[in-house]
Amino acid sequence: MDTDTGTRPGTAQRWTAVLALAAGAAAALVLLVCAGLRSIALLGLGVAGLAVAAAGVWWALTRRGLLRVLASTLAAMAPIVVLLLYVWAGLLWVVLVSLGLWALAISAGGAALGKDTQRARAPGVRTAPPQRPFLIMNPRSGGGKVGRFRLQERAEELGAEVHLLDTAHHEDVVALARSAVHNGADLLGVAGGDGTQAMVAAVAAEHGIPFMVISAGTRNHFALDLGLDRDDPASCLDALTDGVELRVDLGSINGRAFVNNASFGTYASVVQSPAYRNDKVHTTLEMLPDLLTHQRGPRLTVRVAGTAIDGPQAVLVSNNPYRMGDPAGLGRRDELDSGVLGVLGITVDNAAQAAGILAGRHGPGLTVLTAREVVVDADEPEIQAGVDGEALTLPTPVRCTIQPHALRVRLPRHRPGVPRAKPPMDWRRLRRLAWAGDHPATGGEAAR
Repeated sequence: MDTDTGTRPGTAQRWTAVLALAAGAAAALVLLVCAGLRSIALLGLGVAGLAVAAAGVWWALTRRGLLRVLASTLAAMAPIVVLLLYVWAGLLWVVLVSLGLWALAISAGGAALGKDTQRARAPGVRTAPPQRPFLIMNPRSGGGKVGRFRLQERAEELGAEVHLLDTAHHEDVVALARSAVHNGADLLGVAGGDGTQAMVAAVAAEHGIPFMVISAGTRNHFALDLGLDRDDPASCLDALTDGVELRVDLGSINGRAFVNNASFGTYASVVQSPAYRNDKVHTTLEMLPDLLTHQRGPRLTVRVAGTAIDGPQAVLVSNNPYRMGDPAGLGRRDELDSGVLGVLGITVDNAAQAAGILAGRHGPGLTVLTAREVVVDADEPEIQAGVDGEALTLPTPVRCTIQPHALRVRLPRHRPGVPRAKPPMDWRRLRRLAWAGDHPATGGEAAR
């Protein structure tokens, strides 16, 4: 999101833009002046080395035995051979200096364009504190964060009723939440993993009462995208006394709610293998050849708003799209209330497509879409899926939908917020910042 306010760029921002442009020009000049026409060959050789390495990785994942060893060797040796050729031609220093200058240009350009680096924190709506909050806590979640941060004691001191799950026996958290609402609870909350969060959130959404997230899970992806402090789950309890409410979307897969994502294909099949828990690496390497080449597992077909993805090896359907343009922000969502699902499909049938994945979101094997509804079908009556970290087997076709603004989330008024996405590199805007001193371009202008 562009955060320009229409003010002139500051001195530091202008000089950072100048540095980015100068470093980028110097990177090109070093190649042209020191290598001449050979600079084109240098670039081509580097791209070819990356493509061969990617192909080697593909062959290593889809083969076994000696062929896997040979493919792994190829993937490792390709970049080494490229470097040796640079040394033989006496141009290694040219390449290294050019790469260093280019890295400086990208870093400085990102700093100049991303002058507003503060975290985004939606203000929310101030509401009265709940009178009868009910919290479900999993003492094992996150390696024992409930006990380590004294979450039960602190919540009870703030007037909440806390149910500590019995980890020795299965407890139905949906039934617990429904019973609490029947008995007068006006807020539901969870200190646990995202799968448990989703199930209780669905009950809160059904009854129109607020839901509270306590970041006591292992990864806490939902908490991250809500801007909560994942390092201090106790700070989430401030929402009980000094909180605000946000309306966010809720995903649904065959009628079951999810707050983060649902994955299908290779990853979902591997993690549900009985052997995966005891030996993750060996199990993954043993299963991948058959899964990636469609010799094992169902063949998927994904239908998204008139677009069909045929035979993808992996599909991720998310409650709001994940970032794609910011490598540091992968796995994060800038919005939780856009009203659309994010869809990421990966189709790699050969080494050439594996090399093409290097093109990023524009690669031929990568499909990135958004939609209100996604249907995942297969040539088998059931498929495996990972839903918010939970392993499920679902009848086909699987229908994923989104419920816009279905969930009222109560958050602490004071919280870290979500790191902003880095703006895309825009050399024209850098030139304006550096030389003209004009007002920074708006988001729409920069996009053009």
